[in-house]
Amino acid sequence: MNARPAPRLSVLDVSPVFVGSSPARALRETVELARHVDALGYHRFWVAEHHGIDNIASCSPPVLIGQIAAATSRLRVGSGGVMLANHSPLIVAEQFGTLEALHPGRIDLGLGRAPGADRITAHALRRTADADDFTGRLGELLSYFGPSQAGPDAADDEEAGAQPPVRALPALGADPEVWLLGSSGYSAELAGLLGLPFAFAQHFSPALAGPAVQLYRERFRPSAVLERPYVAVSSMVVAADTDEEARWLAGPMMLTSLLQRTRGISDLHATPEQAARFAYSRDEADFIEDRLASHLVGGPQTVHDKAQEVLAATGADELMALTMVHDLDTRVRSYRILADVLMPEKAAGAGDTDTGAVSGSAARR
Repeated sequence: MNARPAPRLSVLDVSPVFVGSSPARALRETVELARHVDALGYHRFWVAEHHGIDNIASCSPPVLIGQIAAATSRLRVGSGGVMLANHSPLIVAEQFGTLEALHPGRIDLGLGRAPGADRITAHALRRTADADDFTGRLGELLSYFGPSQAGPDAADDEEAGAQPPVRALPALGADPEVWLLGSSGYSAELAGLLGLPFAFAQHFSPALAGPAVQLYRERFRPSAVLERPYVAVSSMVVAADTDEEARWLAGPMMLTSLLQRTRGISDLHATPEQAARFAYSRDEADFIEDRLASHLVGGPQTVHDKAQEVLAATGADELMALTMVHDLDTRVRSYRILADVLMPEKAAGAGDTDTGAVSGSAARR
């Protein structure tokens, strides 16, 4: 029996904005971070779409993806994700067709259903009656790339394989790697039925990760994109030299989560010192401990062990790390430690130039 290949290691980034920083600085640091993890041997780098949130600067994935792809050489670069309800499928196809033309074989198009915004901002973004018709908009989007992206039945279904009346140049014939993203079972089932790779937001819903991934595998139908299921799970990661240091660095991230959940506050991320001085109630302290238990926060051995638990529970092919700490150097160090404990050979041999796509031979075997 062949041994299961080691999971790939990737990055999800939201361009976090901390006290004393700015959105412009956060975006520049995201590009710089991508350069570092490219050299460390990470497989892909995704950026998120959020709107109207003071502590997150990543609101325009296609623009940021272009900057990152131009600044790196090996990483696959993509969206984690584009919130399809906010955009015309035609425009998304044109944007990612353009990115794929400029950076062939390196572009991912991860798609999500959530608005990534509050209700008022979502209304300002959408302004269309069909915004909630995710499957319809997805089908339209895939059709602009051509029959190869249209799902498992495209070759046998004349209507599914037909070209749309509008041509989305240069999307036609382009082949960005299309993913579905989710934190529940809906996108998992749809990704399986369409034969697309699936990314689960384990950092949002850790308890649902196992069932959602299992549902995806049960519903999976081979397609022109994938012959077998392919799963990535995203986890919050803060790696440091010791468990104590990692918990201190994770303080702002935990405080932000607490304030958003209990008070609806999304101010700039605090510094570690500010988070440590916060007057937590007993219930709030319990909330923090519960959240920490589901994240990969700790020294090298702790992070290694927690990562193995996540991978074992989900059987994921890929782990995507989301790290929000107060300065770029500390963030890079966290990713370096994670690479050292999960892929030591690749981290040591950063000259490796393999950027194989999920839709390539490694995923189709």
